[in-house]
Amino acid sequence: MQVYKGLDIVTNKITHAEKQGVRHYLLENILKTQCVPIIVGGSNSYIQKLVEDPVFMFKYKYDSCFIWIDVEQSVLNRRIDTRVDEMVNAGRVDEVRQIFMPDAEYTKGFRRSIGVPEMSSNLREEKNIDGDDESKKMILQASISSIKRNTRILICNPT
Repeated sequence: MQVYKGLDIVTNKITHAEKQGVRHYLLENILKTQCVPIIVGGSNSYIQKLVEDPVFMFKYKYDSCFIWIDVEQSVLNRRIDTRVDEMVNAGRVDEVRQIFMPDAEYTKGFRRSIGVPEMSSNLREEKNIDGDDESKKMILQASISSIKRNTRILICNPT
């Protein structure tokens, strides 16, 4: 999802400050230069597909070293909650609002990114509430809770 232009907050693209001078490349560029790729982050299913992909042939070209950080679930849940809250404060809602279309399909393409379907539900309901800021806040909080829950599911899913 991070390949799409826009949705920088929703797809959790690394910021310039987070890079701290470390260059980042698309895999195609690394393979062309014959450099050894170091892949950091991503879901388990992403890493598995990447390693097994016949185009990149990682398992045949490279000896692999996987470093796995195991964290207690309660610690991980707190980190997820904090990260989602940071993304909301950074403008996640407005970013989704820019691509929101009430009748769009939210199970395909970039619109299926975690946070977009949940926020689209919020935006649909929000239009039906005139001036009731308290109700709008409750709907938004429900969407944020759904984002946190779905993020936990993605992170904890081993495949």
